[in-house]
Amino acid sequence: VQLQASGGGLVQAGGSLRLSCAVSGRTFSSYAMGWFRQAPGKEREFVAAISWSGGITYYADSDEGRFTISRDNAKNTVYLQMNSLKPEDTAVYCCAAYRQSNLNSGSYYPSQYAYWGQGTQVTVSS
Repeated sequence: VQLQASGGGLVQAGGSLRLSCAVSGRTFSSYAMGWFRQAPGKEREFVAAISWSGGITYYADSDEGRFTISRDNAKNTVYLQMNSLKPEDTAVYCCAAYRQSNLNSGSYYPSQYAYWGQGTQVTVSS
């Protein structure tokens, strides 16, 4: 399974970005998908996850209400719409394919994801 994230960039605080993650190699709809981020000097942290159908979503407390995860199984792509961005959102954002099709308590942990993309840099200026 190959994952290719894109859509990062430099944006001012309060702005928006939409990240995309294109998936190839296996049946995309077999996997729940997640987004994680890692800032310099910090551990990788959970951002959001979505079930195979898109019917269930999880968000980090810091992101809920500002970020929206979605997917298009026909396009083998998962998205992360980020609004009201803050400087503390600055990080490399990575998409990942979960080991299961549905979400559960393990969905918050990077170790439970089977495949990872290379990441896209998001920089939010104040």
